[in-house]
Amino acid sequence: MHPLHRVQILIVDDHPLFRRGIRWSLESESDLVVGGEASDGHEAIAMADRISPDVVLLDINMPGMSGIEVARLLKRRHPRLGIVILTMHEDDEQLFNAIRVGAAAYCTKDVDPSHIIGIIRRVARGEYLINENVLSHPFVASRVLDQFRELARMDQESDSVFSPLTPREVEILDCVARGNSNKEIAVFLGISDQTVKNHITSILRKLQVNDRTQAVIYALRHGWIKLEGEEPPQGK
Repeated sequence: MHPLHRVQILIVDDHPLFRRGIRWSLESESDLVVGGEASDGHEAIAMADRISPDVVLLDINMPGMSGIEVARLLKRRHPRLGIVILTMHEDDEQLFNAIRVGAAAYCTKDVDPSHIIGIIRRVARGEYLINENVLSHPFVASRVLDQFRELARMDQESDSVFSPLTPREVEILDCVARGNSNKEIAVFLGISDQTVKNHITSILRKLQVNDRTQAVIYALRHGWIKLEGEEPPQGK
């Protein structure tokens, strides 16, 4: 990041006191600037179009348009935008949907202000911290694995040799999906805890970067590929 660049932040929350508290926490940081505030989804989209923020702090539970839907629309209009989903309490379904719409981070509102500042800086550098949440959410890991297996099946049917996950990545994510801890997986496979984390980061980053299947992965991240129980997309 250029040393003179200040990270432009948009705060989206329907509670004025919460927005004020976040703004107050960020004002003392010389590299961060709150460029705008919005109280609902429509206002957030209009504000993002106007100020082109680097990072959006987005409440997941708002009246009218949900935070997930706002995130989906913002990412379609501003693909390089870093979105931090804020929630009152962690929820597997929320986390899975946050991954699908391309959020870069997911955390609770009671997090320490210094932690939020660190998250904003890392997201502004292009990091996807949401990968780390999956390690402690086996249900989410299982659903992500199912999505990749479906992608692999679709790709095999189109006579391509590409597989989105390596055998080792499938093995590790299977272990996570069964509820094994990092340490248990490391012992079982004879590798380090950090290697387990690295593999899972690699798996989830394929939602953002894989040149051979960029269109398909992009569709998954933005919710254009249907979830289980819905009709699959037709045609090419």
